[in-house]
Amino acid sequence: MDTMNFLNEIAMRYPEAISFAPGRPNDEFFSTEQIFDHIRRYLKHLEDEGRTPQQIRSAMYQYGPTAGQIRELIADTLRRDEGIDVAAESIVVTVGAQEAMLLTLRALFSEPRDVLLVSSPCYVGISGVARLLDIEVVPVLERADGLDPADVAETIAAQVARGRRPKALYVIPDHSNPAGTTMRLQARRVLLDIAAQAGVLVLEDSPYRLVSPGAQLPTLKSLDTRRQVVHLGSFSKTIFPGARVGFVVADQPVVDDDGRAGLLAGELTRIKSMVTVNTSSLSQAAVAGALLAADSSLTALNAGPATHYGESMRLMLEQLDERFPPAIRTELGVTWNRPSGGFFLSVSVPFRADNAALVRSAEEFGVLWTPMSYFHPGGGGERGIRLSTSYLTGAQIAEGTARLARFINAQIAMSQ
Repeated sequence: MDTMNFLNEIAMRYPEAISFAPGRPNDEFFSTEQIFDHIRRYLKHLEDEGRTPQQIRSAMYQYGPTAGQIRELIADTLRRDEGIDVAAESIVVTVGAQEAMLLTLRALFSEPRDVLLVSSPCYVGISGVARLLDIEVVPVLERADGLDPADVAETIAAQVARGRRPKALYVIPDHSNPAGTTMRLQARRVLLDIAAQAGVLVLEDSPYRLVSPGAQLPTLKSLDTRRQVVHLGSFSKTIFPGARVGFVVADQPVVDDDGRAGLLAGELTRIKSMVTVNTSSLSQAAVAGALLAADSSLTALNAGPATHYGESMRLMLEQLDERFPPAIRTELGVTWNRPSGGFFLSVSVPFRADNAALVRSAEEFGVLWTPMSYFHPGGGGERGIRLSTSYLTGAQIAEGTARLARFINAQIAMSQ
């Protein structure tokens, strides 16, 4: 929370700076009138289903079902876009993916010896939720091509030897936030085998797949034949973040304290009833209308944005290549990865990319970025910079990269 507040403070203090910090969708794909179109389309859908005017009013104005009222539509979309074939009853509609994380961790972790494994660097949302719930987080170092299953197996064994019980592993397998890495297909299969053998659930969070260009590798959930994966979803990138609608696929069988069998989704629903009661019916209507307009295909809906974000990433990499040709980057010790999609990439520099460096970057060079150290719960990342390409125009990317190059060169000169 402190790091996010610091970033916001810096952004407000230097409003003219070009910012590679925000990982949010580009505004050019939103139209105000679309919201009304989406809601009207959903109302027509309810009418076509045979709902009475009173039932439609109730669906929009009253407290809705805790588990959500658009689960069937989400299930259809998952089957069409992701090859994830699950019953609607295994889905819980949440207030963004952040609530999905909160509900899932609250349901799964019950004893002090329970630990959560996370790929490191990792999204701060999951480590923040774990901290709120007093859950110990154990990092597994992410490599250049994503999480290595052998590292996961080694970490699980080490935790068991300590008397800890690894309950779940959180991972973003596609175009991760913050590093932009993607796990190989074989690594996904091996990871699922290791998790099954160890009795560890995999919490899959993959919000950037459908806004990335080209064919995507299968989700972990679509490869899951043993109900080993809890799939966390969000419509923030694929539809619009202001709706604050996410979901969780939790089809794992559970038995409650009274001996009744059910699904993990049912337990999440009970917890949600004491947290947010239900997800906004109005927000669900807007999301549902967008899904209906696209015939339940977010891939089709996001064809344009995926092309745009892919081009933004290509331009960012092209600009870095131009500012730091191979010989110069080798001499300076500056490197970066080359994500095939998503919003983020990571740059390694030969100096501490900390808050003080960020202030100097903003103040003297007019460019903002995010320190990678924010994303390492076990420490590390002190010489890394996260760059987001999603929110900027091509001209801003070009000018921002020029400013970033000047800052990096100046910071290296100062540190020598």
